[in-house]
Amino acid sequence: MKNLNILIVEGNLRDENQSFSKVGIQTHTESLKDSLNRFNHNYCFDVINPSSNFNLDETKNKLPKYDGLIWGGSSLNIYNNTPEIKRQIEFMKECQKQVKNILAICWGMQVAVTAAGGEVKKAEKSHIGIANAIKINNEGLNNSIYRNKNNDFNSPAFNFDEVVKLPKNAICLASNEINKVQSLYFEVGKSKIYGLQYHPEITYEKMISLIEFRKDRLIQVRKVFKDEAEIKNHILFIKKEITVSNKSQRMIELKNWIDSIS
Repeated sequence: MKNLNILIVEGNLRDENQSFSKVGIQTHTESLKDSLNRFNHNYCFDVINPSSNFNLDETKNKLPKYDGLIWGGSSLNIYNNTPEIKRQIEFMKECQKQVKNILAICWGMQVAVTAAGGEVKKAEKSHIGIANAIKINNEGLNNSIYRNKNNDFNSPAFNFDEVVKLPKNAICLASNEINKVQSLYFEVGKSKIYGLQYHPEITYEKMISLIEFRKDRLIQVRKVFKDEAEIKNHILFIKKEITVSNKSQRMIELKNWIDSIS
């Protein structure tokens, strides 16, 4: 397999990543690198954070050299439209003009959709650490991203928002009861874009750590749990999923995308 030049776009703000590191939680970029390195080590990674890196010109000039770009998750909400979010959307537009292959995960999918003219809104329900009963539709069953994937599956996930309007010519590939668009594919500019609302690159163990780290916010601000006892019960539910989850199945979308650009 040839060496692949991959650009990783970090979606979280620098302060959020520093708060992760202080409590021993990997950043999303670190998790992604670990997952990719399970397949092989023939990768040349560059990392960019459009919200926190203010000189993007050098990276923009190098965009055509990348075999693929992976845009990861974030705790941001795209409809808040802060300057940091606007920078990410504008950088995604530039990537869609110059990068052939883009894998956009969770927040990354929401940025890709917004940059291409789609719409993201706050969801009525949330995924906290896990998404259940994701079903691949007929379009997805015929798509290479789901080669050898179980038709009905659970996955690590953490999102409060959802795609409500697809970009032009986009195709929904999978859904569940909480998010109608769990994955999609579309082409815009020079890019072939796969979007996943869930996280094949993040372990359930990390999701549990994120829940524990964010427990006060989940109760008091997000109001998705009424108290710590409810959070503990939810964590027990995820731990049961760990006992039956197959790591290769969980990560197969990541592998299929890498295989497609190799």
